[in-house]
Amino acid sequence: MLKTVSEAIKYRRSVRKYLEDKLDEEKVMNCIRNATLAPNSSNMQLWEFYHITDKEMLKRISKACFDQNAAKTAVNMVVFVARRDKWRERAKQNLDFLESMFDKQEKEGVDVARRRKVSRRYYKKLMPTIYTDFFGLVGFYKKVLSFFIGLFRPIYREVLFSDLRVITHKSVALAAENFMLSMAELGYDTCPMEGSDTTRVKKILKLPSKAEITMIIGCGIRAKNGVYTERFRVPFDDVYKKI
Repeated sequence: MLKTVSEAIKYRRSVRKYLEDKLDEEKVMNCIRNATLAPNSSNMQLWEFYHITDKEMLKRISKACFDQNAAKTAVNMVVFVARRDKWRERAKQNLDFLESMFDKQEKEGVDVARRRKVSRRYYKKLMPTIYTDFFGLVGFYKKVLSFFIGLFRPIYREVLFSDLRVITHKSVALAAENFMLSMAELGYDTCPMEGSDTTRVKKILKLPSKAEITMIIGCGIRAKNGVYTERFRVPFDDVYKKI
């Protein structure tokens, strides 16, 4: 029986040891499809997902994850990759989609002139302005400019290369959460692993230098001792601020 969202959230734990039971790879792939539905910055979808099922590849990536139990006993892994370098391609895909949608609406008699103009400006001018940089110099100029303009009115300030890296990884992390909760809904378990040699993993997956690994997630069905401790969270009142 499938779990509700709240049940899946409560069920999900970082599982460190898995049974040898196989997972239905089609179901895991569908959970990755759910990952693609996550909210993300400007709908740029600057991500890729590598579903690892081959045993030899699992061993190689496990070694790069220091052979921690969550990697060594995983029967599948999913590597979540940030692809900021694909911004031109993804901006074009977004605009192509919007243009086709506007064309259809226009044929139905809907006035789309203003929305078409805004969309073109957004993906043809704003996105290049945000994502273009040259050894950090353009970003520095944009940062200085935003500071002075910001003295007089609200303005977008996350314009440095480091800012855009954070934004891209945040979007990929949202996708990873979608994936883990989708797996939990099915009774499958996961563990997001920070401990890894990402340079080695990139080489194993033959990723380009500009690709960055956000997260490696071990997948399987939890063993009895797969969850190491009871769940601990700091008191809710320590983190909840009502204004």
